[in-house]
Amino acid sequence: MPKTALQSPTGVSPSLLLNSLAGLLHEWLPRQRWFAGKGRPVTGLTLASMTELHPGCLHLLVRAEHAEQATRSGPGTAPADNLYQLLLGVREMLPPYLAPAFIGRATEGPLTGLMVYDALQEPRSAGLLLDRLRHPGAAGPLRFERDARIDVPAGLTPRVLDAEQSNTSLVYGDAFILKVFRRVQAGINPDLEVPRALARHGCTRVPAPVAWFRTSQPQEATLGVLQPFLPDADDGWTLALRSLESGGDFTDEAYELGRATAEVHLALTSAFPVDPPEPHRNKRLAAAMTERLDATARSVPALLPHVPGLRAAFDAFALLDTERPAQRIHGDLHLGQVLWSGQQWFVIDFEGEPARPLAERRRAQSPVRDVAGMLRSFDYAARTRLPWRPEWARRCRDAYCAGYAAEATSDPREEPGLLRAYETDRALYEVLYEARHRPDWLPVPMAAISRLAEPGPAEPR
Repeated sequence: MPKTALQSPTGVSPSLLLNSLAGLLHEWLPRQRWFAGKGRPVTGLTLASMTELHPGCLHLLVRAEHAEQATRSGPGTAPADNLYQLLLGVREMLPPYLAPAFIGRATEGPLTGLMVYDALQEPRSAGLLLDRLRHPGAAGPLRFERDARIDVPAGLTPRVLDAEQSNTSLVYGDAFILKVFRRVQAGINPDLEVPRALARHGCTRVPAPVAWFRTSQPQEATLGVLQPFLPDADDGWTLALRSLESGGDFTDEAYELGRATAEVHLALTSAFPVDPPEPHRNKRLAAAMTERLDATARSVPALLPHVPGLRAAFDAFALLDTERPAQRIHGDLHLGQVLWSGQQWFVIDFEGEPARPLAERRRAQSPVRDVAGMLRSFDYAARTRLPWRPEWARRCRDAYCAGYAAEATSDPREEPGLLRAYETDRALYEVLYEARHRPDWLPVPMAAISRLAEPGPAEPR
C-alpha cells in the first residue's frame, strides 16, 4: 500500500484496521475533553462502522470498553453509550500546522508507518465535510441531509472552536456552525429534533438546523447538525462574568432571559405532546433523584455528610400533592447555552446532559428543571470571582424568575419544595461532573450542596 494514500476500506478488514489504530486510540481517547470514560482505563476497542469520506480520511464509530463498566459508570451512563465518532486522517508526513491534531504513527497493520491525526482539525477535511452537507446523499451507512430552502455557499473557511465542550464544533466563514457529536447514542439527537420542530412552529428564539448527517450502522443515530452562526453574539456566561468584573448589575439581562426561557417553553408545548398530570409522578421522580444521590455519593465521598439533608429535600418533593403536566424542555439550560445578539436572547444546544441516556433526554419533564439549571448557573458565575458576591446571584435569580413569570404566568418561586428538589438534583450532577473532569471546581457545587442540604426554603443567604 502506498505510504501517501489510504487504501480503500473495502480492501482493509475492520480487524486489520483496528490493529493499526488500537494502540494509538488507547492513549489518545482518554485525553480528549469529550471522552466520557474518565478515570476508567480502556480495556478494549471495537470498530462499529468505517467509511472513507475521501482519500486519506476515515469516518469511524468506535466503541470503548472499560473494566468494571457496569458498576463504576455512575448515574446516567451505560456501557452501550460508549460509542464515539472519529474522523481520522492519515499521511506519510504531517505539516507543522497539524501538529496539535497529531494522534500518533501506526507501527503495525495496514497503516504501518503512516501518521494518524484528527481530521476535523484539518481545513481540507472540514471543508469536504461541509460539501457533503451541501449536496445531500449517502456515503456507506452515512446520510447527509439539508433544508433546501437555505443556501450554503461553497468555499467557506472552516475553523475549530477551542471552547471547552463535550463535542467538536466547526465554524464556517462566520456564517454556520457544525456541531459534531463525539459520543453517539442510537436515535435522533434532541439538538436536531427540537430546533427543527420549533422552527416549524415559528419560534425565533432557537436557530433552525440547516443541514445534518446521520448513520444507519450500527443503529440509526444523529452524527452532526449545521446551524446559523451568530458571530456578534455573546454567550450569557461571558456577559455575566463581564458584569461581575465591572461591578455592574445583570438583573435586566436576567429578567429578559427569564422571559426568553418561558417563551421557548410555551413553544415546546405547541411543538410536542404534553403529558397530562399523573398520580404519583412526584414520588417516582423523587425516587429517581434519590437513586442518583446515592450513586453520586458512592463516587464522591465528600457528599456523604450531606446525604441525609439532600434526601430530605427529595422526600419532601415526593409528598407534594400538586401534580404538574410534563413537556419537552431544554434539559441542560445554563448561561453557556444562551446567546445575546444585542437585541434578544437565543437558546442553543438542546442536546441535554450528554451523560444521560438519550431516551431520558427526549422524555417530557418539568420545565422547573430548566429553571433550576439557570438558577444554578447564576450561582456558578458569582462564585468564579472573588470576593464572592452572593447578592449578585440572588438579584439575578429573582429577576430571572420574575421574567419567567411575566411570560408564563407562573412563578417558580411559588413552589419552593419543587424548585429545591430540582436545584438539588442539578447540583448533584455538577458535583459528579466536576469530580470527574475539573476537580478544582468541585467547591463551587459543594457550596450549593451545603445550602440545599439544610431544611426549609433553599435560598442563598
